[in-house]
Amino acid sequence: MKNYFTLLTFFMLFTVFSLQAQDKVISGKIIDTSGNTLPGVTIIQKGTANGIASDMDGKYSISVPEGATLVFSFIGYSSIEKTVGASNILDVTLQMDEEELEEVVVIGYGSQKKSDLTGAVGSASGKELQERPTSSLPQALSGKIAGANVSQNSGKPGGKTQIRIRGNTSVSLDNSPLYVVDGVILVSTSLSDNSSPIDYINSNDIQSVEVLKDASATAIYGSRGANGVVLVTTKRGSTSGVKIGYDTYYGVGKIAKKVGVLNSEEFLMIEDVAYQNAEKYDAVGWANGKYTDPTLKRTDPLLFDANGNPLYDTDWQDQVTQNAFSQNHQLSFTGGTEAGSFGAFLGYTGEEGIMKESSLNRYSSRIVFDTSYKKWFKVGGGLGYNQQNERLIHDSWVGRNMIEAIPIIPVKYADGTWASNLDYPGMEGGPNPVQVGEEYQKYLKTNTVLGNVFVNFTLADGLEMRSSVGVNYIHQKTQEYAGRNLNFIGTPTNGYAQIFTNEFFSWQFENYLTYNKIFGDIHSFTGLLGISWQQTDRSNYNVRVNDFSDDFFSFNNLAAGAVPVPPTSNASVEGINSYFGRINYGLKNKYLLTVTGRVDGSSKFGENNRYAFFPSAALAWRVSDEDFLSTSSLISNLKLRSSYGETGNSGIPAYGALAGLSSAYSYVYGGSVVKGIGKGSLANPELKWERTKQIDAGVELGFFNQRISLEADIYMKVTTDMLLNAPVPLSSGYATVFRNIGSMENKGIELSINTVNIEKGDFNWETMFNISMNKNEVTALSGGSDIFSGNTIIRVGEPVGSFWGWQHLGTWGSDEEDEAAVYNWLPGDIKLNDINNDGSINDADKAIIGNGMPKGYGSFINTINYKNFEFSLDLQFTYGNDIMYLTTRPQENRQGIANSLRTVLDAWTPDHQDTEIAQWRPVSAGYDNRDTDHMIQDGSFIRGRNMLLAYNFAPDLLEKIHLQRLRVYTSLQNFFLITKYQGYDPEAQTSNTPFGQGEVNFNQYPRPKVFMVGLNVSF
Repeated sequence: MKNYFTLLTFFMLFTVFSLQAQDKVISGKIIDTSGNTLPGVTIIQKGTANGIASDMDGKYSISVPEGATLVFSFIGYSSIEKTVGASNILDVTLQMDEEELEEVVVIGYGSQKKSDLTGAVGSASGKELQERPTSSLPQALSGKIAGANVSQNSGKPGGKTQIRIRGNTSVSLDNSPLYVVDGVILVSTSLSDNSSPIDYINSNDIQSVEVLKDASATAIYGSRGANGVVLVTTKRGSTSGVKIGYDTYYGVGKIAKKVGVLNSEEFLMIEDVAYQNAEKYDAVGWANGKYTDPTLKRTDPLLFDANGNPLYDTDWQDQVTQNAFSQNHQLSFTGGTEAGSFGAFLGYTGEEGIMKESSLNRYSSRIVFDTSYKKWFKVGGGLGYNQQNERLIHDSWVGRNMIEAIPIIPVKYADGTWASNLDYPGMEGGPNPVQVGEEYQKYLKTNTVLGNVFVNFTLADGLEMRSSVGVNYIHQKTQEYAGRNLNFIGTPTNGYAQIFTNEFFSWQFENYLTYNKIFGDIHSFTGLLGISWQQTDRSNYNVRVNDFSDDFFSFNNLAAGAVPVPPTSNASVEGINSYFGRINYGLKNKYLLTVTGRVDGSSKFGENNRYAFFPSAALAWRVSDEDFLSTSSLISNLKLRSSYGETGNSGIPAYGALAGLSSAYSYVYGGSVVKGIGKGSLANPELKWERTKQIDAGVELGFFNQRISLEADIYMKVTTDMLLNAPVPLSSGYATVFRNIGSMENKGIELSINTVNIEKGDFNWETMFNISMNKNEVTALSGGSDIFSGNTIIRVGEPVGSFWGWQHLGTWGSDEEDEAAVYNWLPGDIKLNDINNDGSINDADKAIIGNGMPKGYGSFINTINYKNFEFSLDLQFTYGNDIMYLTTRPQENRQGIANSLRTVLDAWTPDHQDTEIAQWRPVSAGYDNRDTDHMIQDGSFIRGRNMLLAYNFAPDLLEKIHLQRLRVYTSLQNFFLITKYQGYDPEAQTSNTPFGQGEVNFNQYPRPKVFMVGLNVSF
């Protein structure tokens, strides 16, 4: 036995050495046709997984058997095969592949060369998006694509962003686009804190983003494409060996602008004059001793000196805000060959808010793999997990009272106790905003999982089948506690605690066939046929208790509260089943046709209207490939395209067409109140799909070998059978019912221009300019009746969501005393327009006073490269939109109980009557507090969105320190703002109504100016 084992061991060693002896080490250098070395070229022994990548000098070394075939491949170059001969040296020259170099963009269920597109598709690469470091993908996308209006509605950490593609198309619950990440359709829902599922995608993981704008591009998504589609492709593994990357930045933000408010001297002066005017506006109250001379109450030694002068002049905006630090760290591990690749990505983002105590911490992770087991069988997928923890401030009271808190009180007194407006007699008594920031507790934890797995079968030459499964899971928990001593918040209930959870789970299963074929060298054909299922489960619950004897437990022990509030919960399920197909045909690669159709069935509608068909067609002509232009030195590209199609919207809650039960009933049984169940909502069996028809015409034009390129689109979208939870007569016993209520249209123009201004040696200067213009109009409403939503109105012939209020004509003058008396006003009161001239101001005199949607918006971006330096300047502009600054009314009409905006210094006096600001008087003496167009401000602006300076270290240095890339940069964001708007930022809004764009109330979170330094390194 021992001899046998010795013989076997000897045989195995001999075999190994024999095999090794047959292999030989092949080395060489890889260059392009210009003689430049090519690093990162993949070299694989054909038919095996044996492979490497060339180094920074284009050199390689690989051990292979003699007679083996080596495959050399590199992105943008034609692959080449070489057989190993007797020589150990094998140098290779790769040639550029012009077709491969042409930009390829992702479309629904596939990809396509940009030159072959027939629809309106905008794209941005991950590299472009990361030129402006941000914590969210929508912020990074802002200004990159014409027709996509990206508004950052808040300056809070991870600031919530709204995207509108070619205007609003619906009066239903949502006008946001459909988001598709690596083929997985994200849950379309409103999450806690008005966030969206796309907010939780790590922007550093993005490879590219495509925005599908016209119906030809979006119709493949049928009922969910009416508001446009945003396709996100994330980074995958490397096919050229192992790579490690690390990206980081550190930043500091500070408040970019402060709102003008009164200082202590001005506040007390206005209080004195207002008291003197009280007799004019409330003679009866004055005679009865209703008003007290304010100088008599300025005796508190904690606030005033012996002469009645204030001891403090507190700037509450300085006290509530801070210099906020942020950091971001991203680590990536990728590797593999053409036969299989993998990637692992880790990230951490930490942001302090410029409002004290607000913060965000996000932890992200993702793994991906792609493997070709056989030539005919591929499998791949990815799984991502994010956890985001936020501390939220009490927007309404912190934001409001850093304006209204009076300046004559401090944050704290010398003994450490909190100061309050209540400490000065006669004040409204809102809470100390710094105290609210510290003691009010509200935490939001969001966990998300996004994953997919696919298999790809090659069934025949040109025929492939793909099956994929995707999941999107979101779990949110909000924990809130307001202490017993927080005025206006916790004091009414002697403290309260509540916990609210949101849970969403969506899965989808898709199968589709793709067939590619070229006939006779002049006919190209791509056919797509597929089927899809998706289901979304939602649930939430809320528990709350009031009346705490101690603040120790906060929300960690709800049993410590003495008064439980009845809990609430909700659950729903909705599903969609779809069948879709697309044909792309090209003749001579010049005449292009796309035909798409999709059938969607949704559980939200009644059985008779459950399914709907959404078709589209598009044509394109590559004129520059015609003989009469193909040799032109002036025109390098000219393509004309047009499309027509229909898409849909089902953005209503589950069971929207059905009658529902409610537990909000009670009755008396046996002398006790018993909980009951009854009908909770009306059914509408005729409820049907909302449809949007869109026609688009576009031109793509390039001059001087694409030194100047232009893309322009003109479009019209008509939405019919709009869905709305519309009001019904209260005599029905219900307030609203979902129904189809009318139609609207959007017309617009988009223009994008890219120029290479200078391209000489080491110096390169490029410019990108885009502008989008859109006009919206409601064209029909059922019965023609206006529909009101908050401070907005939906009216035929007007833009959707127009602001509704009274027309402000200034103030009544001394020479108009008799006319003012007709309306029970006096000189110094505001003057409103009596539209119907009936001698009374009432709802009949209200009118449309503005609209929050911009007429136009765009970007102007310049990028300069000189040797190893990069510089970019990114400017953003918006014009033609109004802001309803609701803060104006309460903060100009509250003399004597709170601080005011500085605009009140322009108030009416006998010597200054040409003004819109009413004469000062105590609040109890009477102000007219209607919403008027005095609140409407011009929201147009020009913003310095980003300025970046970067340095890329030279390859020879990188080789010495064994790095592939080393880049350092500094960035300044939101570094200037030109606007007439008096609030913090004209882009922000505070309304949660469907058409609240442009509405700003007390709880606006200021947007910061941010300075960053960053590093990009790869090994």
